[in-house]
Amino acid sequence: MPIEKTTLKFLKDLEKNNDRDWFQAHKNEYTEAQQNLKEVAEEIKQALNKKDQIENAKVFRIYRDVRFSKDKSPYKNNLGIHFRRATPYRRGGYYLHIQPGGSFAGGGFWAPNAEDLKRIRESFAFDAKPIRKIISAKKFVDFFGELRGDELKTAPSGFDRNHPDIDLIRKKSFTVMRSFKDKEVTDPIFIKHVVSTFEAMRPYFDHMTDILIHDANGQRIV
Repeated sequence: MPIEKTTLKFLKDLEKNNDRDWFQAHKNEYTEAQQNLKEVAEEIKQALNKKDQIENAKVFRIYRDVRFSKDKSPYKNNLGIHFRRATPYRRGGYYLHIQPGGSFAGGGFWAPNAEDLKRIRESFAFDAKPIRKIISAKKFVDFFGELRGDELKTAPSGFDRNHPDIDLIRKKSFTVMRSFKDKEVTDPIFIKHVVSTFEAMRPYFDHMTDILIHDANGQRIV
């Protein structure tokens, strides 16, 4: 099942008419788009569960929290699904973002908590060869290009700013993404492409999981 063309049309129209009156007049279109996402989410979840273990698939609400934002537009111009992997032994999450002209499948470790972030940085500082091997592999590069994530301008506290792997150590998030054009999103085999994209993340997820379930001495902490 693809994303329906009517779902993309609704999002395009909403971007031009982002106000409550218009939304209420087109509430049925939103309901249909949301149902389309739920069906896609379930199909992807079932496919992923053949090789992984997904705890749940959450379709995000379209309503924005505008309390602390200068942008008071009440609605997002996109729809998203988060796939949560089950148990502490399967770290990393999958995410599908649907937006006209800006759809992508991504995942990884976005803004990990302080403890996890410190553990990741310590591992990279100790030996970055395993992660560099993964992110330089042809399949990884073909799907994702590079490891992404916001970075500090300098070294985090406690780390040498001249460390040869400081480019990895100063990251605050560790994510990957693959973009899709609108015609790909509405293609009948779109879900196959999304699932293969998520499966391409597994070597990366498996390595990061190994880091996060062991302490700096290699002892299991989970």
